[in-house]
Amino acid sequence: MLLVIIAELIGTKTIAITSSITIILMPLLYSMILGLALYLWKPFTLLQEKQATVAEEIILIAIGPLVVKLALSGGYGIMTIIHAGPALLLQEIGNLGTILFGLPVALILGFKREAIGMTSSICREYNIGIIMDKFGFDSPEVRGYFIVYLIGIILGTIFLSILVSVLISILPFHPYALAMACGVGSGSLNAAAVAPLLHSFPNMSDEIQALSGVSNLVSICTIIYVYLLVALPLTEKLYNILEPIMGRIRNINPDEIKEIEKSDSGIDHSSAKKAKSKRNLILNWIFILLIFSIISTIGNFVGYEHPIVPTFIGTLILSGVAFCGLLLEEIIPINIPSTVYMSILGIVLALPFMPTSNWVMTYTDDIELLSIITVILGYSGIAMGKSWDDFRKIGLKGIIVTFAVLFGTYICSAVITQLALNYWSIA
Repeated sequence: MLLVIIAELIGTKTIAITSSITIILMPLLYSMILGLALYLWKPFTLLQEKQATVAEEIILIAIGPLVVKLALSGGYGIMTIIHAGPALLLQEIGNLGTILFGLPVALILGFKREAIGMTSSICREYNIGIIMDKFGFDSPEVRGYFIVYLIGIILGTIFLSILVSVLISILPFHPYALAMACGVGSGSLNAAAVAPLLHSFPNMSDEIQALSGVSNLVSICTIIYVYLLVALPLTEKLYNILEPIMGRIRNINPDEIKEIEKSDSGIDHSSAKKAKSKRNLILNWIFILLIFSIISTIGNFVGYEHPIVPTFIGTLILSGVAFCGLLLEEIIPINIPSTVYMSILGIVLALPFMPTSNWVMTYTDDIELLSIITVILGYSGIAMGKSWDDFRKIGLKGIIVTFAVLFGTYICSAVITQLALNYWSIA
C-alpha cells in the first residue's frame, strides 16, 4: 500500500526529448522500481527471500482482477469491436510479428526458454497472468517476459517514437495504416508512437487519434485471447523447431547447464498452487483478493480522486469474478487456466443485453486499469529482487531482443493494415 500511495502521488510525468519524441513515466513504473529497490537495499531487512516468495503467490492471484477488468471492457464494447472494420481487426495479426522478428534474434543471442516469454508478445501487463499461470513465476519463460517488460518501460517509448519518426519518411504507407499500427495494446507505447504522426500530419490529427485509439482498444480487448490461443502456443512450437538450428549453449560451467536444463522443463515452480488443503487455498484466495481490493481502492483515490465507497464495491466485483475463475479451475477436471474462466465470466456479465451489464459497469468503469497494474507491479518489484542477478546478466542482449520485438509488431501491423486499406480502397 505504501508503494502504491507513493507512486500515485508522484503521478504521470512526460519528458520531451524533441518536439516529436517524448518519454512517459507512469506510477506503475515507480511502484515496481521502489519494490525492487527496497528488496535490494541491504539496510532494509523487512523484505527478504521469504517475502519475495510470498509476493509471487500474491501476484498469481491478484492478476485475476486485471483479467476481469479487461474482459468486462471487451464484453461491454463488443459492438465497437464488430464495427471497427476489417483493417482494425486484421491489425491484431500483425502483433504476431513479435515472434517472427524477436524469436530468431533471441535464439541467435543465446537465450533458451527465456526466449518464449520474451518474444511471444510485446510483454505488457495484460498477458502477465497467463504466462505466470502456465509456467510459474520462477520459470525462465516468466523471467524472459519481465526482461522485455522492464526494458520496454524504460526504453520502449523512446525506441518506438524514433522508429515511427523514421518510418514516416521511408515507407510509402498511408498515415491511417501507420496510425492503426500504433494500437499495440499499451497506452504508453501507443501514445509514444502516435506523437510523431500527429507532428507530421497535423491536418489528419483527429483521424489519426481516432484510428490509433480504436486500434489500441481492439488490441487490449483481444490481446489475452490471441496470446492464450495463438501467440504463446505458436512461440513454443517455433522454439522447438528453431532452437536446435539457431540456438547455442552459452559459455557456462556444467553445473549451470544442468540448472538451466532443470528450469527449462516448464514445470510450475509457483508455491501458490501447493497449499496443504483446498480449504487453506480458498482462504488464501479470499484474503489476498480482499487485500488487493483495499490497496487498489486507495490507489484509485490517491491517484485519480475516485470516491472510495463505489470504487471499493467495484474492486470487490472484480475480485469476486476472479475468485469464481480460480474456483472453476480447481473444480473442473480439465487443464484450462483460471484466466480463461475469468475472461468468459467477465465478458458474459458485461454484454450490453445482459441484465448484469449496467450494474457491473457502473461500479467498475471508473476503476483505472493502470491503478490495478500499479498494485501488481509493486509486488512484482519485490518478487524480482531475488532474481535480480539473473536480470543483470542479460544486459545489451535483452535490449536488442526488446527492440526486435517492438519493431516486429509495429512493422507487421503497418504492412497488414496498408494491404487491407488498399484492398478495400479505403486509402
